[in-house]
This record gives sequence, C-alpha cells and structure tokens, in this order.
Amino acid sequence: MMLDSIPNLPVLKAERFMLRPIRKSDEGLLSLYAADERVARMTRSIPHPLPPGAMAAFTRRYLAEDRPGDVWVMDGTASGAGEMLGLMLLEPLGRDQSEISYMVAPAFWNTGIATEALQTVLDANPHDAAQICAEVFQDNPGSARVLTNCGFDYLGDAEAHSVARGAMVPTWTYLRKMRP
Repeated sequence: MMLDSIPNLPVLKAERFMLRPIRKSDEGLLSLYAADERVARMTRSIPHPLPPGAMAAFTRRYLAEDRPGDVWVMDGTASGAGEMLGLMLLEPLGRDQSEISYMVAPAFWNTGIATEALQTVLDANPHDAAQICAEVFQDNPGSARVLTNCGFDYLGDAEAHSVARGAMVPTWTYLRKMRP
C-alpha cells in the first residue's frame, strides 16, 4: 500500500528545523542532492550517475507499511532554510540495535545541521534501541566528527561497498549506548 505520509512516524523538533517523515513530494529535491557526486560517493547505496527513478523507488520503499527503516527529512521551511536540508535514516538491526545514517545537501555542509539532526533523533530514540551503530567512509572526517560530537564511541576500522565508487571503501565504525 502506497502512503503519502507515514502516520506512525513522529515529527521531531530540532532547534533550527524539524525532522518530518519523508513524503512523495520530496523526490525532486532528493534526486537533485543524490545526483551530486560528492553526496553519492559518501554513501554506500546511492549510485553515480543517478539512474532515473532511483529516488522515486527509495521514497516508495520508505513510505511502505513494511519499510526497512525510518526516514526523516530535515525540513527548514519554518526558519526559511529550505524544505529539504538532508535526511536521517534509522534502520532496526535486531537484538535491540539500530543503525543510523544521514545525508546533508552540500549547501548545508559545515553548518552543524547533521549534528543537530542526529542529536534530535538520538534524544527521541524512536526505536527504543539499547545501542545505535554507524559507519562513515574514512575520507569523510566531517561525518566522523558528527558521530563523536553526539557521543558515539569509535569501535574500529572496517570496509563497506560504495555503489557510486564501485569499490570497497575503508570505514570507521561507531557505537552509542542508549541505556545502561
């Protein structure tokens, strides 16, 4: 069943923007940002060049009742910052654990948006996870700072496949304990 919005996903209030569920109308800006090679290369799953319909498929997948996780749009409309500043994605892994990832539009890099959005999701802990894990490519130290600024502990090095790069890429892995 296709929904225009996700009824059981809370809107989260950050200081400068809100985190709201993704909606079909986000596909245009999402496609614009995801098509940027600088963005795609820092993710595991965004291809570059971006094929037609890729972000429509992403939106459909995360609007479905059986979606694999939860996606929030960083929406700065109320403050005049823009309708989509980026995305936060929280996927349950089982055993009381979730994985978080994020994407910020290049115009908003180095503004603290990612840190603010991540901290807002962590404070809400909508999956009631005991632990939240994350990974970043080692050539993206800005995203590593976002994680450490939000209380994540470095676990070690690993590798993950990047579709945009067509290769395995060294990563840093992180974990944040959400409760004792």
